[in-house]
Amino acid sequence: CWSQDGASPCVLIETPHKELEPMDQSGFKQYIFKNLFIKPSPIPRLSWANSDDVWVKMLNKELKYVHDKSYLQKHPKLQPTMRAILLDWLFEVSEVYSLHRQTAYLAQDFFDRFMLTQTDVNKDYLQLIGITALFIAAKMEEIYPPKIFEFAYVTDGACDTWDIQRTEINILQALKWNLCPETPISWLNLYAQVEARKDDSEDFLVPQICPDTYIQITQLLDLCMLDINSLEYSYSILAAAALCHFSTFDIVHKVSGLTWETVAPCFRWMRPFMDALRSEPRPQLKSFPKVKPDDRHNIQTHVAYLDIMVRMNERIAPGIERSYYTTLEFNLRKRKASESKALNVTVNLMPPQ
Repeated sequence: CWSQDGASPCVLIETPHKELEPMDQSGFKQYIFKNLFIKPSPIPRLSWANSDDVWVKMLNKELKYVHDKSYLQKHPKLQPTMRAILLDWLFEVSEVYSLHRQTAYLAQDFFDRFMLTQTDVNKDYLQLIGITALFIAAKMEEIYPPKIFEFAYVTDGACDTWDIQRTEINILQALKWNLCPETPISWLNLYAQVEARKDDSEDFLVPQICPDTYIQITQLLDLCMLDINSLEYSYSILAAAALCHFSTFDIVHKVSGLTWETVAPCFRWMRPFMDALRSEPRPQLKSFPKVKPDDRHNIQTHVAYLDIMVRMNERIAPGIERSYYTTLEFNLRKRKASESKALNVTVNLMPPQ
């Protein structure tokens, strides 16, 4: 889906000629410095901007938009499983409203970065924060975003429109209105576009992605993002590691500029998730009302990700916390048995007619 000015909604890029703002780099993780400043640009020549400037802007966002899996230490009442259940639900809501993958991943990023700025958040507020993050992301990314009452409706009475409006202001202020990160999806879109490009034309905005392979890679990313340990890696590395499971590293290096030493830890961490998906039916392109056939692969979809993660407990690999998935299994069973309207319940997601 394209905006009226012709720019792709998959990658939000600031003007390449805008001067970079100085940033406080004291709190950045070591992996950021190790990976960003030596990578040559894989972006081909562009007719609408300098490709090197665009590449630098994308790398700069890896520094500007910081995420950290340790933020739960600030929230003693929360568990990693609660985040997994919330994101799984947000993916489900995104599919019901035919929201783009970038929208869902923006919501995940807004949620994680907002929680990094807060302390001692109660679990009763997670659904409100999550649905508000999706509301903000939809206004950023979608041409026709759902109305605020539709987001309130899917919470089954747990949140009203006033709650969402109030929380929206809190999130925007906490994030200082920094709402344009490069997500794993936008990095994957770039990598896939560079890999699929067969000629030297400057028409880089025309999608050339293989939809069938693309939805398999995004399913792997969806599953991985439910695990809070995914935040240990930069989004560009997560996308590269996921692509590496469906391609060769030579191709990944060509489209990302990353070295094997940089991608390997994430690739190995991702392997149990990939093994789990091999036991699942191969994802198929879905049809959505009012969505063009050539845009279907960009719409966020949902499968039983929590069930898949629970089944991973039967074949845990070294480095994966068994207790995490055991707790998730307990919470998932509790969620399915619950009659409440809180976060741990699967609500009727169809909006009112």
